[in-house]
Amino acid sequence: MRTRGLVIRRAIKAFLYPLYERRLVRSLDFTQTPHHVGVILDGNRRWAKANPDSVGMTSSARGHRAGASKIVEFLGWCEEAQVHVVTLWLLSTENLTRPETELRPLLEIIGETVDALSSTKRWRIKPVGALELLPPWLQLTLETAAKESGSNDGIEVNVAIGYGGRREIVDAVKQYLTHEAADGHSIEKAAEKLSVEEIGNFLYTAGQPDPELVIRTSGEQRLSGFLLWQSAHSEFYFCEAYWPDFRRVDFLRALRAYALRHRRFGS
Repeated sequence: MRTRGLVIRRAIKAFLYPLYERRLVRSLDFTQTPHHVGVILDGNRRWAKANPDSVGMTSSARGHRAGASKIVEFLGWCEEAQVHVVTLWLLSTENLTRPETELRPLLEIIGETVDALSSTKRWRIKPVGALELLPPWLQLTLETAAKESGSNDGIEVNVAIGYGGRREIVDAVKQYLTHEAADGHSIEKAAEKLSVEEIGNFLYTAGQPDPELVIRTSGEQRLSGFLLWQSAHSEFYFCEAYWPDFRRVDFLRALRAYALRHRRFGS
């Protein structure tokens, strides 16, 4: 009886959600869509534990593969909503300290995911992060994807790999100082010139608009260092669903929540 009730509830949801999605789409003003959306793709490992396969396997690699398969679908939703830039946080600098038995499969999945995104020939791939910390084979994969997708006309997709917000700011300051030294400027002169705009010129996302909307899945309500500098005026949307379970209706809800907010930019 319990199983039958579960089947009935699922059938009702399957019928109602498309209707709800269409209603959400009709209510949205896509001229108010954020130009840049950042996403913290959280919950892959917890999804795997909550959804064991037919033989009871709950490995983190299985969760990461399920999360990777969601990305192409998500970027399609962003295309429909006329988003121009998407930043996907796939791997933090802290993640690089995980045990080799977990890290190696994760890096391989990321490499496969980047290849898959590039092979669609729909989007421009831009790796962002401390890429020098990654294995040479993955650095080459990222470099190749960026080069081969550079002429595509679609969304610019930042794949944040080996990324940490604090490290990005440190790297930006280092690059600024190196640039000033190469121009023959003293440290005093460089300090005098230093400004918000100058730091922005050396961030991983230099030349792109800051994210107006940042989405985090899995129910966690913190940024964990994601786009620390760029998100100063971002709107945040936290979703309970694990990333592999994130649906188009969840994305539409995030857009609706963004559209309903009055952005004050600190004023």
